[in-house]
Amino acid sequence: MKSVSAALAMLLSFGGAVAAQDAPPALPYTMAGSVTLPSTDTGWDYVKFEPDSGRLFMARLKDGLTIFDVDSGRVIGTVANSIGANGPILLPRYNRGYVAMDDGSLLSFDLRTLKVIARTPLANDGGLNSGTLDTATGRLHVITGSRAAESTWFTIDAASGKLLATTRFPFRKMDDPAADGKGSIYAPLRLDQKVLKLDSRTLKEQARWDVGCNVSKMKWLPEGRLLGACVGETPSVFLLDPANGTIISRVPIGKGLDALVIDAERGRIVSSNGEGTMTVITREGADKLKVTATVRTRVGARMMDMDHRNGRLYLVSAEATEFPAKDGVSVTRYRDDSFRVETWQPH
Repeated sequence: MKSVSAALAMLLSFGGAVAAQDAPPALPYTMAGSVTLPSTDTGWDYVKFEPDSGRLFMARLKDGLTIFDVDSGRVIGTVANSIGANGPILLPRYNRGYVAMDDGSLLSFDLRTLKVIARTPLANDGGLNSGTLDTATGRLHVITGSRAAESTWFTIDAASGKLLATTRFPFRKMDDPAADGKGSIYAPLRLDQKVLKLDSRTLKEQARWDVGCNVSKMKWLPEGRLLGACVGETPSVFLLDPANGTIISRVPIGKGLDALVIDAERGRIVSSNGEGTMTVITREGADKLKVTATVRTRVGARMMDMDHRNGRLYLVSAEATEFPAKDGVSVTRYRDDSFRVETWQPH
């Protein structure tokens, strides 16, 4: 009788182990809700949270810089004179917001009241794309969009909005850089597949590294590594050692990347991809990246940001129709009143 009981116990134990091994993995994110907002036939670019708040600033080109309160689920305002908004930069320490505009001007506003301070012409050859604050100098670097031959950085005093310097680089497209807060800025050269290390005060080049892909995003990690993300035919996320430019680890992601967030609390890195996916990445130790999930989203949901208070992701998109053009480049139109903000809950 004892032998039968022992055998039964072993069988039950084995069955439990098999069941545990076969249990499906937990879902990293589920969509918790969506809100559709009034909108026109317009594209959009960056969406950014004001740090430590529920205010999501959304750059909707023809509809301006819209502020969406994620806690109440409603629009609370649009910054005046912001038609053409492309890239918001939100700086609570200075009570300032800046917006890179598609006509080459820089819009500044009071972050608390949303009242416009100034709209300053900077570039006369096209639009501005985005900007980054260097905390080591208190300077804001605002960067032009794609150009035929060179990119321009406009260096601004973040507290006053005063233009301090203009620096030109012989590269057609320079995307979102990362500042380490210690005197260096790491700038991605998308079309040249390289990363520049710059002195944050002079913007003089200190090093140049080939990363083997169309690098679009750079982020500084607290432990002293760099996180990069690439677009194009071989989209990827990689870890880079800033001491020598060596790529330590690389993983593939979905196509059409346009936003990258780091959820330190959950140990995740997430990219939002225009093909209609989010790629969820974790780190195995200090030097290895691993793709743990691909979350299906909405085609065109390429832009997002994370609410650092709770880890929720907010993705934006709109109903779109593409038409072939005579020159072979498609034309995209967006249905009025179809702009959607989706909330994705982490688990």
